[in-house]
Amino acid sequence: MEFLEIKSNKRKFLPLLLLGDEQEELINGYLDRGTLFILYDAGILRTAAVVTDEGNGVYEIQNLATVPESQRQGYGKAMIAHIVQFCRPKASRLTLGTGDSPLTLPFYVSCGFRETHRVKNFFLTHYDHPIYEAGRQLTDKVYLSLDL
Repeated sequence: MEFLEIKSNKRKFLPLLLLGDEQEELINGYLDRGTLFILYDAGILRTAAVVTDEGNGVYEIQNLATVPESQRQGYGKAMIAHIVQFCRPKASRLTLGTGDSPLTLPFYVSCGFRETHRVKNFFLTHYDHPIYEAGRQLTDKVYLSLDL
């Protein structure tokens, strides 16, 4: 596996990032100020993630996306481990926000994150279309945290 930090032409990876966050305007709000990591394996693009410095020793994963044919093969966990290694020297906590989904919440918990709070109706007020995952509409944004 090869991890790359992308410093220019970040929008080239927009199609993959849209798998992790379907609202392009929200991606535009954090992509330029964030660090974009890309994971390649066997020369094939597998996973992308954007991490931002939120100040006071807190970094936030804004987006984590794996190409559909590479999901459930360990690439997401490998990216989380890479992000933890990147953040640990300069941060005390890593956070993220995600939908209340039976697919994503157990994944992040298995990576060591714990739920801290929820923002009610986030997906109803911040997206211009309904967001569905695992056959159910997302409404609340769930925040999780990992102490570094």
